[in-house]
Amino acid sequence: MMWTLLKLMLKEELRTHITYSGKRFWTFPVIVFLFSMVFGISMKRLLVETTLDQLTLLALASAFLYGISVGSFGFMGRQFVEKRFGTRNYLVATPSLLPLTYRLTFLGLYIRDSLFYLLLVLAPAIAGLMVSAPIAGFKITSILLFFVAAILSFQLGTSISFLGSVLYNRNMLAFLAFTSGLILLVFFGGALSMFDVEILLPALKFEFSVAPFGSDYTGALMMALLSVGETAIMTGLSVMLVKLHFTVRDVRHDQILPRYIERFAITGSYKEVVGKEFVDLKRSGTVGKMFFSFVLPLVFLSFTSWFVNTGLGIEVGFNTVFYGAMVGFLGVLLYSWLNNVDGTDYYSLLPLTVPQVIRSRLRVFLVLTLWISTIFVVGIAILNNEIDLLWLALIVMVVTSIYMVVMTAYLTGLRTNSFLFDMGIMGRFAIMSFLPDVCLTILSFTIRSNPIFSAGSILLVLAILIGATVILYRGIEDKWRRTGFDV
Repeated sequence: MMWTLLKLMLKEELRTHITYSGKRFWTFPVIVFLFSMVFGISMKRLLVETTLDQLTLLALASAFLYGISVGSFGFMGRQFVEKRFGTRNYLVATPSLLPLTYRLTFLGLYIRDSLFYLLLVLAPAIAGLMVSAPIAGFKITSILLFFVAAILSFQLGTSISFLGSVLYNRNMLAFLAFTSGLILLVFFGGALSMFDVEILLPALKFEFSVAPFGSDYTGALMMALLSVGETAIMTGLSVMLVKLHFTVRDVRHDQILPRYIERFAITGSYKEVVGKEFVDLKRSGTVGKMFFSFVLPLVFLSFTSWFVNTGLGIEVGFNTVFYGAMVGFLGVLLYSWLNNVDGTDYYSLLPLTVPQVIRSRLRVFLVLTLWISTIFVVGIAILNNEIDLLWLALIVMVVTSIYMVVMTAYLTGLRTNSFLFDMGIMGRFAIMSFLPDVCLTILSFTIRSNPIFSAGSILLVLAILIGATVILYRGIEDKWRRTGFDV
């Protein structure tokens, strides 16, 4: 039964992506492979300004954060059920029609997404590194061990997100307790050293225990088993907590649209759409989901750096300016959530264009993220005793946040999650995000050793990003004005 269901779900996922990007979807793993191969070939040059420890930490943290974004499908439980009345049916909702259980279909969804994205992203990336190994000077065994660590990180992130999203559908208080508990675990284990923090991120300890970083293979095996155990426990809890029945609720809300329109009058001619978007966010409960998908990764990112610096004794040099850049680039996650709240077909009945809605959602994004990002960067500066870098970190955070969301909106419009699997769009997205990210990351590592040059170079990069942002924002009108809401 499970094998048949899994095959059908994999086919469903493929059809969903091919619907929007056509057969070009199959080129996505190719571009990941090529990008990884080029990255591996240029590794020696990168190691002049950075270290292998830093690059490894970034890669594993990225795998973990990617897992968190993939595992959030539990948030969509009610929407999957409700959409059977619309233009699409989803296999996860079939227990309402067929002799299946939601626990079985959600487990199938978890396995499907794990396999799908491992094969689509991680496997091609590792294949690219293996091809570049002779030039980069790495051993195949080291790359394979890194692949194991990446899978462990990805699956741990997926299982955490799966459990959190299921708890959200089950009980809001339980969801808040879960997210708060994770943050407290990070705080008590990291800042207060009340327990061995290796249990929180065993994949990192695994990677830094094997070649080329160490030779403690017994300890690495224990960390791998611990990571698998944590993933299995959280996945099992998630499946057990999946609701046995989903019902379409009749929920009534107060008339709040006029008040929201007035509240966001500062957005000018976009105030009606911006107000309506915030009403949708409030009524759908998406704000809590976005908080989980954005704030929790930031907490774990900061903890990961602390763990490697203090717990493993490896200096990676992630300062406040680096975190400012990372916060800006992670903000894209929230823009994709804004495009997941509801369908846009009904906008076709209103005197609106796609560019108007895109620009409205950009304003919503800024309102939602800038204050959270500012608090996070200020907190990091205080914890790291780097108040002197705060001014630069805040500028980096604001500019990269605005640039990334405008660039993403320009490339993908209102269908971010689907269009990023188009090779042409993904290629442009990778170049337009990777180049400034690498520049800002490397320059942030040298801010202490050469502050004048680094700060000046960072400001130059930011000036280029500001110019690119203006051009892309103006280009949204020409690119999307002929596009309909139902495409």
